[in-house]
Amino acid sequence: MSTAFDTPTATRSPSGATSKSQQRGQAASDGGSMAHLRGEYLTFRLGNEEYGIDILKVQEIRSYEAPTRIANAAPCFKGVVNLRGVIVPIVDLRLKFGCDSAEYNSFTVVIVLNINGRVVGAVVDSVSDVLELPGEAVRPTPDMDASVDTHYITGIASLQERMLILLDIEALMGSSDMGLTGSMLDM
Repeated sequence: MSTAFDTPTATRSPSGATSKSQQRGQAASDGGSMAHLRGEYLTFRLGNEEYGIDILKVQEIRSYEAPTRIANAAPCFKGVVNLRGVIVPIVDLRLKFGCDSAEYNSFTVVIVLNINGRVVGAVVDSVSDVLELPGEAVRPTPDMDASVDTHYITGIASLQERMLILLDIEALMGSSDMGLTGSMLDM
């Protein structure tokens, strides 16, 4: 199973263009507005939590297939798959975020991302839907202890009974602990 997305024209700048402190500063100067984060988000589940990523970073959604393992890789790095002649590194976000379990079943999917011209796959429990988020639905990430790495969380969206954790997928995949820095993303 594969679902390809036609990438719509960008209506906002990439969330990775500003740092978290710059975003907070912008939100404060806008009276708390997070309007720069409005747009379409692909939502997915990791355990009991729901996350959202910029739809413009999504290339396609595929059913999970076991990747070829790479020795001595980071625990969340599952290996690589051949996607129409392109070798794609696969990262299990459930392992990255410390979810209680990481079962591989019929709902498990790989979100194939295009990040700065590089293709990488992210394993998630399931994909929910694509949501258009208005700026007023997004709140800044709460300040956390310095020991908690939240640099890749751009905000929290609240829609009716749903809370979405919005991720800067470029910052997350580019972090050194993911094992995808430099040459690995160049595959």
